[in-house]
Amino acid sequence: MEFFDQLWAGSGLAQITGGQFTMIVVSLVLLYLAIAKKFEPLLLVTIGFGGLLSNIPGVEIATGDGLLHLIYVIGIETGAFPLLIFMGVGAMTDFGPVLANPKTFLLGAAAQFGIFATLLGALVLSSLGWMEFSLSQAAAIGIIGGADGPTAIFVAGKLAPELLGAIAIAAYSYMALVPIIQPPIMKALTNEEERKIVMVQLREVSQIERIVFPLLLLLLVAFLLPSAAPLLGMFCFGNLMRECGVVDRLADTTRNALINIVTIMLGLGVGSKLQAENFLTAETLGILVLGMLAFSIGTASGVLMAKLMNRLSSTPINPLIGAAGVSAVPMAARVVNKVGLEANPQNYLLMHAMGPNVAGVIGSAVAAGLMIMLVGG
Repeated sequence: MEFFDQLWAGSGLAQITGGQFTMIVVSLVLLYLAIAKKFEPLLLVTIGFGGLLSNIPGVEIATGDGLLHLIYVIGIETGAFPLLIFMGVGAMTDFGPVLANPKTFLLGAAAQFGIFATLLGALVLSSLGWMEFSLSQAAAIGIIGGADGPTAIFVAGKLAPELLGAIAIAAYSYMALVPIIQPPIMKALTNEEERKIVMVQLREVSQIERIVFPLLLLLLVAFLLPSAAPLLGMFCFGNLMRECGVVDRLADTTRNALINIVTIMLGLGVGSKLQAENFLTAETLGILVLGMLAFSIGTASGVLMAKLMNRLSSTPINPLIGAAGVSAVPMAARVVNKVGLEANPQNYLLMHAMGPNVAGVIGSAVAAGLMIMLVGG
């Protein structure tokens, strides 16, 4: 009997807490959404499985010298994994649409308004005593509005590592829910005639422009805002490898094998932060609500800016493309194209929407650098 008592006491069933059981259920839900509903499967499968491992009692893989904890320390705490993913994203990105229509930079910038509005919202909730967010935590939460998972993880790792799990889940959840969240906002802020607007064909962008642009972008941002240089630097480096035409093997490795390996490690590292004692708090619910607010405000700001530009521009601009200013690439652009086709079957907005979509990636990286410089000291 003593042997069986010892065996039972050492089992996970005897040690499990209510919080751990809840987080195991949450992790299983994430896996269900990724596998059955295909919501951001590349990240949610790894995050969900990491969360599952980190909440099984007696399993110390997410603490001390455990593998998941080491992955977190090496890749996320240092900021290495988000930067490597940005390099891979850069190698997959075509700057052609934004170079062909530079005005779309304004839409990418406008969509970042959600970041700063949510920062203020988090501080207001804290001042009212409803939540307890510090300035650095509020800044990390606000970045969710950029709808850019690696940027959100990079900023959270720098400013509020204790909130990393909740911020990562919120960022990737809302990225996955773009087709559900954005269309009602887009339709509420535009009328039928605006959604039917057909935009003129984009001009051809030369290879010289494509090569020079990432170099100029990096130098301009790095000298004005050095704290944004790591994110934008890796993004521009990946894009330069894509466009220069002399390192195709490196570009192919970066946008395929490397980014896939880093994505696995990043997801498992984030999942290690889904431990019950860190995740099941009132602040987590506040982060999820504020993240939704940030994303919604960013979408609305982009659409409203596009409406204003359409009024002032000599060439027609469909206000729907402003919603792509959030940097959920390329899903937001696809949603814009879908809503445009619903209003006008001849209205193909995908390439026009890719301009603000890519500009949004740049805008969220700049906003992240600004937050780190002002808040992180």
